[in-house]
This record gives sequence, structure tokens and C-alpha cells, in this order.
Amino acid sequence: MKIAIIGAGKWGQALYHAFSQKNSVVITSRHKKDIENFVSLEEALDYRYIVIAIPAQSIREWLIEKFIDRGQNILVASKGIETSTGAFLNEVYGEFVSLDRVAFISGPSFALEVQKSLPTALKISSENMELAKIYANALPNYIKGYIDSDVIGAEVAGAYKNVIAIASGVCDGLELGNNARASLISRGLVEMTRFGEHFGAKVDTFLSLGGAGDLFLTASSTLSRNYRVGLGLAERKSIETILNELGEVAEGIPTTKALFNIAKKKDIYLPIADEVYNMLNGKEPIKCVNDLLHS
Repeated sequence: MKIAIIGAGKWGQALYHAFSQKNSVVITSRHKKDIENFVSLEEALDYRYIVIAIPAQSIREWLIEKFIDRGQNILVASKGIETSTGAFLNEVYGEFVSLDRVAFISGPSFALEVQKSLPTALKISSENMELAKIYANALPNYIKGYIDSDVIGAEVAGAYKNVIAIASGVCDGLELGNNARASLISRGLVEMTRFGEHFGAKVDTFLSLGGAGDLFLTASSTLSRNYRVGLGLAERKSIETILNELGEVAEGIPTTKALFNIAKKKDIYLPIADEVYNMLNGKEPIKCVNDLLHS
């Protein structure tokens, strides 16, 4: 297959490495980078199969200003909910292309380990199962690919786990112990499932690679930038300081705001997401913990 990766951050470069094992792959980004097979956006958009790995909050603007629909098939490698509208990414893409040409990749996958060719398993979700199968078959031998049709479940799980990861980082930063972290993550899984079910997601999705698998990984390692956001909050650092130290986008921050707004509008009970939102807006972390314990 000929595949173009759009977005050359850590995840985009990891996917470039992965798909290059069995395919002819090029990569592009907003700024020129010294990467083999780096091409212009114009050339990348000529490819029949593209992978878009740009931050979730930038996708609508990019689609409006940069995207040219040439009938491409798209694999979305971003995770998040659009803060300004509360839209899921499939809804955003659906305004610009037919969703039978769009698939979503999810699962436990730190970019660093994917780029080292370490074993993992990922899921491709699409309403077009043939397209999901094509992208899954393009994965390298060190990645086992699964396919399913629950796009909204994959999206919710992929976005929500970043919020729970922030809470988990706070938990460890406050040295609350293993019991507390395990309780938090398991209740986080219940919470994200409740949220997903509200929008028609399948419960089984949250027990799969894209749900529990990605959640357990992201909420328990310093390789997770959202977990590191939580560690910073536990130290009472400002969001600006935390993001400057990260030097990367932490999708859990805008996703928390989106979840908070959606929950209020739809009357969905999201106690952990609510307290993460409160922490991001200045509430003392230990007060959030106490309020969670007694909610």
C-alpha cells in the first residue's frame, strides 16, 4: 500500500515507522522536518490512503484550511472531543467527508514503544469494515490488529482515558497508594462506559484494547503526558508551567472541559471528570480527593 502520514509529532512519526515496515509511506507536517520521505502536504493529499495524526482541537481548522477532498480513505490517529462544540471527531470529519471512508485507530500504544518495534495490539474501528480490514492488514508484524464497527465507543474511550490519566497522576503525585490508584482507574472505566453508553457505544468496547487496555496503560506510566499533567497538578504547578515542561499537547486538558460541558447539558454523572475539571480550574487536589470519596 501507499500511505501518507499527516502530522509529524511523536505519534505521527511512530505510525510512519510502523506502517513503513510493509508499505510505501511518506510523511508531512506543518513545519518541514528532517525525516526520510518527507513530502509536501499537496503531495501527501494525492495518496489514496492517509493517516491524520494532528491534535484533536486543530482538526476542524485543518480540514477547512488545508484539506482537499480527493476521495482519500482516512485513518484518524487523534483522540479527543472538540471543546468548542462538544462534537466527537467522527462528527467533525463527517462534515467534510463521507464516513465510509474514515476509520479510527485506538489501543494501548506509547509512541516510543511503537517506534522501537515492540509488540502491541491495536484496534481499527470504522462503519466500513472492509476499510478497517485494509488498515489493519497494513500494520507491521509486531502489531496485532483487530477490527470493529463501534466508532463512537473507540472515540469515547480514546478521549476519556486521558482524563482519567490526569486523575491517576494526581493520585500518585499525592502518594495516595496503589489501592487508591486501582480504585480510581476501575471507577474511571465505569464512568467512561456510562458516558459512552449515553451516546450509543457498546459496553464491550470499554473492556477491549481501546477501552481498558489503553486506560490501564495511559493512567499508570510517566510515558503518558496526561499522567504527567496529573503529577504536576499534585505539585500545585500551574497549567502553563506543566505544559511548558511537557513541550507537547496534552489532549486530556481540553477533553476534560468538553466532558464537563457535555455532562452538564446532558445530565450525565461524571464525578472523576468533574473533579479533574475543578483541579484544572484551581481547586486543591486533596480537596478533590476528599470530595470524590464522599460523593
